Parts: sequence; C-alpha cells; structure tokens
Amino acid sequence: MKRVMSIALIVAAALFAMNALAQEKSESKSEKKPQTIKGEIVDMGCYTAHGAMGEKHKECATTCIAKGMPMGLLSGKTLYLLTLNHDNADPYNKCKDMAAAMVEVTGVVSERNGMKAIDVTDVKPAAAAAAK
Repeated sequence: MKRVMSIALIVAAALFAMNALAQEKSESKSEKKPQTIKGEIVDMGCYTAHGAMGEKHKECATTCIAKGMPMGLLSGKTLYLLTLNHDNADPYNKCKDMAAAMVEVTGVVSERNGMKAIDVTDVKPAAAAAAK
C-alpha cells in the first residue's frame, strides 16, 4: 500500500510540474509584444571592433553587410542584434540597404546572456516615421 501511495504522489508531482511548465511557457510567449525602436543600422563587426558608425562608415558597412556581416541597431548606448523573422524575411532584407541610416525597427525584443536582439518585422526610415 505504501508503494502505491508513493507512486501516486510521484505521478501527481510530475503532472503538477508539467502543468506549471506549460503554463509558464504560454505566459512568456504572450508577454512578448512587438516594440518599435529608433536607431542607426550598423554592421556588428566594424562597430564592435572599433566603433565605426555614421555616414562616414556607410560604404564599408554596406559592403560588410552584403558579404554576410550581422547587422545591429544602435539606439543610444544600446546595441540590438537584428534577426530575421522566419515568417517574413522582407523587412530584415530591407535593413541591408539601410546601413548608417536612422530607422525605426519594429519587432519582438529578446535578451539572452546579455545580448539584446530584435526580430525584425518592419523597418522604415526615421524621417518617414516622423513625417506621419
């Protein structure tokens, strides 16, 4: 009888833990809402290595990005890695032609191990956004 009770308690605890994990996962997904962040598109290699940015660095950044260098969004003192949205790659690909430009990027922001990233779902020039 003790053995049956022990097994029942273990099964009940496992079911409770599985339910709690499932609920936590659904809550964390619902918390992540798209944000719009204004900043400059930089190539991560040149920016992180030697702070290269701005109009003077546009040609180099465009070349580096075209060759596969990751892109970032520099907003104040915060740097976000730009990531491709798996449902629609067009906004991310549009960013490739906007190196050194001030833009507004919309997407879900995440952070892992100190690195911030934004899953790009929309991008537009900051001047166009301000005109609306």
